[in-house]
Amino acid sequence: MSIVEKTTVYLDADLRRELQVLARRTGRPQAELIRQALAEYVGRQAKPSLPSFIGAFAVGGDAGQDKRRYREQWRRELARKGDS
Repeated sequence: MSIVEKTTVYLDADLRRELQVLARRTGRPQAELIRQALAEYVGRQAKPSLPSFIGAFAVGGDAGQDKRRYREQWRRELARKGDS
């Protein structure tokens, strides 16, 4: 088990109540629930993401038109990720 360090997290009242209810319902400490949620969130952020259309291919129709459409969709997704 890794070393656990203390930190402070400020939560709004509604989220704090929901966390308390979840802790009571599951019988798990709030700190454990917070650590698990943060670990899952950080893990998702660390993974490189590919555009949603990777693996798509043209079936019938104009393959060149499909290629242009996918390229434009890719540019929009990259631009949106750059705004984040």
